[in-house]
Amino acid sequence: MLNRLLRASMTKILGPIAHLFLRLGISPDIVTIVGTAGVCVGALAFFPRGEIWVGVLVITAFVFSDNVDGIMARESGRSSKWGAYLDSTLDRVGDAAIFGGLVLFYAGRGNNQLMAGLALACLILGSVVSYAKARAEGLGYTANVGIAERADRLVAVLVAAFFADVFNSTVLLGVVLGLLAVASFVTVLQRMLTVRRQALASGEVKP
Repeated sequence: MLNRLLRASMTKILGPIAHLFLRLGISPDIVTIVGTAGVCVGALAFFPRGEIWVGVLVITAFVFSDNVDGIMARESGRSSKWGAYLDSTLDRVGDAAIFGGLVLFYAGRGNNQLMAGLALACLILGSVVSYAKARAEGLGYTANVGIAERADRLVAVLVAAFFADVFNSTVLLGVVLGLLAVASFVTVLQRMLTVRRQALASGEVKP
């Protein structure tokens, strides 16, 4: 949902930054790599120490690189399968770092096994959501369905984590993590059912 609603707005806002990077001779791949590294540092250097709100601000500063590199690739005519592959792969790394950082905090200093379990569930199910789509496309199917897209998950967990730390309350973040875990599970089922319908329609699978 957020991908569709904000794509045009983010292009207008981040366009000048993308153009500046291109004039400086920076490649989209470098922006992708640096952005992912920044997200990982923000999540894994600050979250486990309990500095959640600081980590969120660092992550937010770098997470928009995912939009910047796309604008740069389109504007420079350098869009390629390699670029799309690199971007998608490193997106998974960044997502895992965010939820992994929360797992480390709540399993350690945060001392909250329920929250650690919820964050771990989001990490695992989020990875399966992405894999379900990628594997479907690799087999010639499509699985562009689901109620828990990447942008939705990221915005929800980062906003909730920020305010949970500022107000020293885990209730909001716990609710958000629980909802994200459920939404991710539902998305996996949606994609599996979608692929099965396509397989049945093609005759590859018997009812």
